[in-house]
Amino acid sequence: MNYLAHLYFAQRNADSHFGNLLGDFGGTKFVEEVPTAVRNGLENHYLVDKFTDNHSAIKEAKRLFAAQRRRFAGIAIDVVFDHFLIQHWDSFHTEPLAKFKHHSFALLRERIPCMPPRMQHVISHLTTNDWFKEYESIAGVGLALDNIAKRIRFSNNFEGSVEDISRHYQELEAIFLAFFPQLSQHVRNHALERNNKCIKNK
Repeated sequence: MNYLAHLYFAQRNADSHFGNLLGDFGGTKFVEEVPTAVRNGLENHYLVDKFTDNHSAIKEAKRLFAAQRRRFAGIAIDVVFDHFLIQHWDSFHTEPLAKFKHHSFALLRERIPCMPPRMQHVISHLTTNDWFKEYESIAGVGLALDNIAKRIRFSNNFEGSVEDISRHYQELEAIFLAFFPQLSQHVRNHALERNNKCIKNK
């Protein structure tokens, strides 16, 4: 899952927000250096990713992408699932998205000095420029994915993934709507952090 989804599953405190995103920035390298609350958030991040990566719905979604782009389909799915989470936010969370973002960005900024250097750079840009605003539209999703493709350090065919998303938009949306409540229940069942009362039971 991508950044918004991981923040959705975080608790409403700075350590949890830090931990729930740390998994995308070499989290295991820093696990001994961070407080327990951050480690719990990190474990929650890995719980979400493991469930997602091994779920049959995600494997089904990957097959909707052209063969030459399928190697990176998981990245595209992560981003477009953030898009669908935004589109259906009120179905999954009791707090308006704008208020959620404002609070989450403030919590992340509290922990920027404690973050690894690359994470500091990314989170500073994310919170200053509100990357999630870009994810509201398919054009924005396409721009985000093409930017990711440019950062891949070897030649790839990932650019243009938005064509597959546009072609199979309704199918991908249906997969998300079936999958995300299952993921939410999985996180609640394991309760690696205390339950977030703002998350709606589905």
